Amino acid sequence: MRLYTLFALACLPLLGACQFLGGQSDQLRPQRITWEQRADACQGERCSLVNVDTLQFAEQAPLNALIERALLAMTVEQAEAPLPASLLDYSAVQLQREPQGQQTWLQAKLIDQHDDLLVIELSSYLYRGGAHGMPGRAFINYSLSRQRALQPSDLLLPGGEETFWQAAREAHQRWLREQEFEQDVELRNKWPFEKTANIALLKDKVLLKYDVYAIAPYSMGHPTLSIPYSRLRKVLRPEFLPAQK
Repeated sequence: MRLYTLFALACLPLLGACQFLGGQSDQLRPQRITWEQRADACQGERCSLVNVDTLQFAEQAPLNALIERALLAMTVEQAEAPLPASLLDYSAVQLQREPQGQQTWLQAKLIDQHDDLLVIELSSYLYRGGAHGMPGRAFINYSLSRQRALQPSDLLLPGGEETFWQAAREAHQRWLREQEFEQDVELRNKWPFEKTANIALLKDKVLLKYDVYAIAPYSMGHPTLSIPYSRLRKVLRPEFLPAQK
């Protein structure tokens, strides 16, 4: 299964001038859009459904389109399969093709905005039968000034990538201690540290979130690592480093 991940951030002109070192009193409040469709042709006990809980930002068409594409990409289960045209199109085709025993849950949620940054978390849960479904996670951090999603290379100083992932490894060691797995040699050998594209710049830390099975068993859900900004002073470009962090 292919799960889509994004790494970006946002500088919000609606909040005023782009000032990473300054504060703001306004908050961007997107419209929440929720809907659910069920298979009409289903005659069984467990009819298929598609449930969507997403966001719409006023006068931000590129961002809205990116959110929809990201959610659609989380539904793609075969490599190189094309994206559906829209969430509604996906729902219609999916429910007609598999009217029974299939569930798709998709969500986009604004989890943080600070200084000039806006962070959206994407969640998916695809149930295709069996004991449990497959959950997915991703982040969108969007630059309205650039009108595109930023990549890690946009954020890191030259030569900063190695230092960033060393800080992530340190965060992984802290996580192992917190989970009391530091002495569990079998688990550490089976689930070693890996890089992830699911990275978000929150107001108080940099957050890394892993897909299930990435660095821990399914039962542990989505492991989360945190890196303090103080550890990244010589890693992030100054314009992306919040003041006093």
